[in-house]
Amino acid sequence: MKRKKAREILVDSFLELAETKSVEKITVNDIVNNCDYSPSTFYRYYRDKYDLIARYYAEQMGVIMARIDIDGYSWADACQDAARYYEAQKNFLANLLLNTNGLDSFLDSMTEINCTKSRDYLLRKTKKEKLDKKTELLIRLYCLGASKLVSEWILGKLTATASEIAEILQEGFVAEILKIEEIGKNLYQ
Repeated sequence: MKRKKAREILVDSFLELAETKSVEKITVNDIVNNCDYSPSTFYRYYRDKYDLIARYYAEQMGVIMARIDIDGYSWADACQDAARYYEAQKNFLANLLLNTNGLDSFLDSMTEINCTKSRDYLLRKTKKEKLDKKTELLIRLYCLGASKLVSEWILGKLTATASEIAEILQEGFVAEILKIEEIGKNLYQ
């Protein structure tokens, strides 16, 4: 039997609260009271609720991205799984997008996490230690646009299926970034 760790229980507590309460109104005390932990336990793992949110999202995207190039799992598969994740978590993600502001904005966090995951993937794929400045800027441009596109879709401002979103995410990355690295052709397989 696998037992959940304290940090997983804290995340579950937050997610449970976020189903019915605005993220802005959820406090650390709400999170710990919901799972019978102390604030000191929370702060052992997270700086604040935004740190918890960012780490949770990074973990979810990390699981998807880590599978690329294993047993035939491609960038296209990762885009499909990410779009399915966004669709399954639409209400929760909409709550985050609508109720986090400024430097703690979920959209900003989502963009940074996606940039990091995309950069790491490209470094692995090209077997380079560092990417050139143009590629770094293209990754940033892609992630800014992708995060905004996904957020508008989550919030209902765009009408598209998860498959259509995945296709755009895949083609945008392949068309603009990977062709520079001359590896984009292999990702369509």
